[in-house]
Amino acid sequence: MPYLTTEQRSNIFETYGGTAQNTGSIEAQIAILTERISSISKHLQANKKDFSTNRGLMQMVGKRKRLLAYMQKHNLQGYRALIEKLGLRK
Repeated sequence: MPYLTTEQRSNIFETYGGTAQNTGSIEAQIAILTERISSISKHLQANKKDFSTNRGLMQMVGKRKRLLAYMQKHNLQGYRALIEKLGLRK
């Protein structure tokens, strides 16, 4: 299960966080979690009995959900733009 390379991570931080050093922005954290969730979901489709990875996936989904709820409460326009950009909540 390959994790994101440093180039991919810096690209995501530049796209969603503004700069590559802005790793703490909520938008960048949500984008990183979304990428990891999609890669782990692909892994679980091939390995259906990998229960420990499934638990980690559920934890990541919960964390992304909490971050999205926080962002929705504090920055509604940014929240709407982010879910549109990431293709979440169709």
